[in-house]
Amino acid sequence: MAMPPAAPAATGQVDHADHVGHTEHTGQDMAAMPGMTMGPPDGAYAEGSGTARNPGNDGAMRGSHFMAGDWMLMLHGYAWGVYTDQGGPRGENEAFVTSMAMLSAARDYGGARLQLRSMMSLEPAMGAKGYPNLFATGETADGRIQLTDRQHPHDLFMELSARLDVDAGPGSVFVYGGPVAEPAIGPSAFMHRTSATYQPLSPITHHWFDSTHISYGVVTVGYAASRWQLEASAFRGREPDQFRWNIERPSLDSWSVRATWTPSPAWAVQVSHGRLKSPEQLEPDRDEARTTASVQYARHGVSALLAFSNKHLLPGRTLTAWLAEANWDIDRHHTVFARAENVANDELFPDRTDPLHDRKFRVGKLEGGYAYRLPFVGPFDLALGGSVGVFAKPAALDAAYGKMPVSFSLFAKVSLGG
Repeated sequence: MAMPPAAPAATGQVDHADHVGHTEHTGQDMAAMPGMTMGPPDGAYAEGSGTARNPGNDGAMRGSHFMAGDWMLMLHGYAWGVYTDQGGPRGENEAFVTSMAMLSAARDYGGARLQLRSMMSLEPAMGAKGYPNLFATGETADGRIQLTDRQHPHDLFMELSARLDVDAGPGSVFVYGGPVAEPAIGPSAFMHRTSATYQPLSPITHHWFDSTHISYGVVTVGYAASRWQLEASAFRGREPDQFRWNIERPSLDSWSVRATWTPSPAWAVQVSHGRLKSPEQLEPDRDEARTTASVQYARHGVSALLAFSNKHLLPGRTLTAWLAEANWDIDRHHTVFARAENVANDELFPDRTDPLHDRKFRVGKLEGGYAYRLPFVGPFDLALGGSVGVFAKPAALDAAYGKMPVSFSLFAKVSLGG
C-alpha cells in the first residue's frame, strides 16, 4: 500500500529513532490510529521515494505523524549546512545548504487508500551550478555547458503526486503519478535511503541510479503485495533543465518496469529496466536504455545497499556503475557511515577541443565519516559530523585531477524527527 508500514501510534508523536539508534518497526505500530487500515501487518517493507520500497526495518519516514479527521498527515524535512573541500586541480571548496520539506496525507476509504504527497526544496537558491563534487557529472547550469565535478541543485518542486490503492486478492492494484513524480526504475532515491542518511554529498553515480526521481510527468500502475510488487511507468525522460524554480511541461515519452521482492523486514531487492527518451538537454538526439539491480539490508542499527546499473546510450557506448553504502547507528548518539562507488564515465571533459573529450574513464570513490546526533529544539534533531573521500582513477587523468586527490566535508544537519 502507499502509506508507511510503521509510524508512531499517538497523534502528534514524533519518531525519535535517531535519539536511541536505529529501531526496527512493524506495521502494528500504526494500527491504533483511528480510521486507518494498516499494511503490511508484518512490516515486510517500508515506504521509499516514489513507489519504491525499503526494508521494513528502516521503519516509517521520520518526522511528525498526526491525524486530522480521517486523514493521517506526515511532515518530514531537513536543512543541511555543508562545507566541502574537493581536492586536486579540479576540486573546489565551498559552503552550501541543501534542503527538503515533505508533506503527505493519507486516507482509508475501506477497501481503497489514497495518498497525496508534496515535496519541495530551496536548493535553487544555492545557484545554478550547485556544489562541488569531484567526478560528478550531469545536467547543465546555463543550457549550454554541462556540469562537471559539480552536483546540480534539486528543483523547487521535487514531487507533486497522488497514489490510489484498491484491494485485490492478497494485495492491491495501484495507480500513482502526477506532474512531478518518480517512475519505477532503480532503488529508492539517495535522500530517502537510511543507508545514506548522513552522506553530505550526492553519489557520483546519481545519474546511473536515481536521476529520474524528479520527472515532469509520471503515470505508474502496478500490483502490490506484502512480499512483492510489480509495476510499470510512463514518464518524461528529459532531466530537469537549468530553470529550477518552475514546473516543466509534463509528457509521457519514456517507460520503465520494476519488480521488487521484500522477503522479510530485513531485505528489499529490486530489478528494473527503462527506456529514457532524450534524457540529456545537451544531447537531444541520444536516448538511454537503463537497467538496475539492488539489494538493501536493515537490521540491528545497520542499513546497507549494494547496487549495479548498466546505462546503454543510444546511439553510443555502454557505461556501468557500482554503488555500495552503509549506515550504522552505534547507539543513541554515534553513527558511522561509508560509501564506495565505481563508474565508467565519458562526460569528464565536455570541451570538444580537449583531446580527452568523449573518452570513457573508470573512476572510483571511497568515502567514510562520522555523525554525532542529539536533540535540538522541539521536534528537531541535530547531527554534527564530517567525512573524508579518496579516489581511484587511471593515470591519464593525473594532469587534470592530480595523482591522489582527497576530499573532506563538514556538516550540521537539522531534521524533523531524525
